[in-house]
Amino acid sequence: MGFVSGIVLGFVFGIGLIVGFARCQQVRAKRRSELAEATAAFARMTVQGTKKILIDGEYPSWVLGWLNQQLEKLWPYIDEAASELIRSSVEPIIEQYRPPILASIEFSKLTLGTVAPQFTGICLVDSEPGEIIIEVEIQWDGDPNIVLEIKPLVGVALPIQVKNIGFTGIFRLIFKPLVDEFPCFGAIAYSLRKKKQFDFTLKVIGGEISSIPGLSDAIDETIRDAIEDSITWPVRKIVAILPGDYSDLELKPAGMLRVKLVLAQELVNKDLIGKSDPFALLYVRPLRSRTKRSKTINNQLNPVWNENFEFVVEDQSTQCLTIKIFDDEGLQPSELIGCAQVELKDLEPGQVKLLWLKLVKDLEVQRDTKHTGQVHVELLYCPFGTGSQFAKPYDPDLSLTSLERVMKYEADDSGAAEIEKKNEQMRREVILRGVLSVTVVSAEGLPALDILGKSDPYVVIMMKKSGAKVKTRVLNDTLSPVWNQTFDFVVEDALHELLILEVYDHDTIGKNYIGQCIMTLTRLLVEGEFYDDFPLAGTKSGKISLHLKWAVQPIIRDS
Repeated sequence: MGFVSGIVLGFVFGIGLIVGFARCQQVRAKRRSELAEATAAFARMTVQGTKKILIDGEYPSWVLGWLNQQLEKLWPYIDEAASELIRSSVEPIIEQYRPPILASIEFSKLTLGTVAPQFTGICLVDSEPGEIIIEVEIQWDGDPNIVLEIKPLVGVALPIQVKNIGFTGIFRLIFKPLVDEFPCFGAIAYSLRKKKQFDFTLKVIGGEISSIPGLSDAIDETIRDAIEDSITWPVRKIVAILPGDYSDLELKPAGMLRVKLVLAQELVNKDLIGKSDPFALLYVRPLRSRTKRSKTINNQLNPVWNENFEFVVEDQSTQCLTIKIFDDEGLQPSELIGCAQVELKDLEPGQVKLLWLKLVKDLEVQRDTKHTGQVHVELLYCPFGTGSQFAKPYDPDLSLTSLERVMKYEADDSGAAEIEKKNEQMRREVILRGVLSVTVVSAEGLPALDILGKSDPYVVIMMKKSGAKVKTRVLNDTLSPVWNQTFDFVVEDALHELLILEVYDHDTIGKNYIGQCIMTLTRLLVEGEFYDDFPLAGTKSGKISLHLKWAVQPIIRDS
């Protein structure tokens, strides 16, 4: 009996050991998995993310404290090396953006002072295999000695000191490629990823800069343009550590962004007498040579521009399109109405995206919730070197070669501004002619404008450029009319045409305006045919259903 009991107890004990060991291994595996997930989450965390969980003063001393201590030790040597690097690399760019009223701008003195910058944040960025990307946030309230020698076209040279520099920004460091030779990477590329604050003052040594009208603003814009074009992302500086070809790290055009600025609505009025005179500034990189301006629409809070602009894109994943709407004040400085921004990473290559963007007063600090208006844009991003995205819907194997000539972009060795100019010239040389078929299907949710709680709606269809106009029949006593009427228009230049639909309530005497829908033809040119619902502007409710078709007949101007 004792022998049998011993066997049973030994068996049970063995099973218990196995179960306990398996349970222990499961717990350890779970902890390792949770640790790996937490580590990956920290690796993906941005500077702003780290500040949310590590408030000021609680960054690990062995990270930021150690980095700041080492930077203070190295700063005298960095000052000497960086001063010469800045002089040699920035001076040519300053000369490039030199105002026409000046003969030359040169550094006569350039040292970065004794106060070292401070690291205030650090994070590791997700990257491709074979590279490591680190972003560091730096704050600098330095005491540099920077003196510019300004030579006007007429008169003596002026020494202008750049003082009271305050800077906060995020620098990106790219270590690429990773190799099996010490220090394990071939080169370092660095760039100013985001400029949060950059303030400075200008002072004429022995005089007052305000005594020369326009000089301060001209030099201020020149300095900011030079910094934007020399080191601000996607521009990057490359330092080779090991011998090799690192041309893949250089800044190269990646694609072309086509922007159609259609219209704006409900803009806030900035004029005391009459209405605002709005115009728009658009840019992907805030350089004067790369910023586009629309025409001014006088005395209008609902302007219709219908203008096309081209922008070279260097990095779709990080760059944005910025739109700023101003009130033109003539000889006085223009007043900002509102601004909006679109991240290019949200665009699908080769697909037209229609957007209504709410205007805000400040893109960085959006505290003011007051409604300042909205702007309607149409975006199309086409990467360089990709196959055509545009085909006839009734024959997918047959490309629209004329449309490709307009929509497809090619990169060359020219600068970004030159590429934009070439593509705009190509667009002017091509006319897309064809027949537009508009079927006004129905409408829903129209407001009641009659005494009995109904309306008698009808639709007026217009082509803005050609002036062609037709209208549907009137349907009595309904807020959800169904017309199912088709109209054909011969369009001479589809790329610059606008389709306008206005809905009215018919009365015995006169008519009441309900709302409107304005659209370009770009989506139709790409897709060939589509059915969709469109909200009516100018009314609190209501939408209209349309079926659109396009039959193309391209015409190419002889050069």
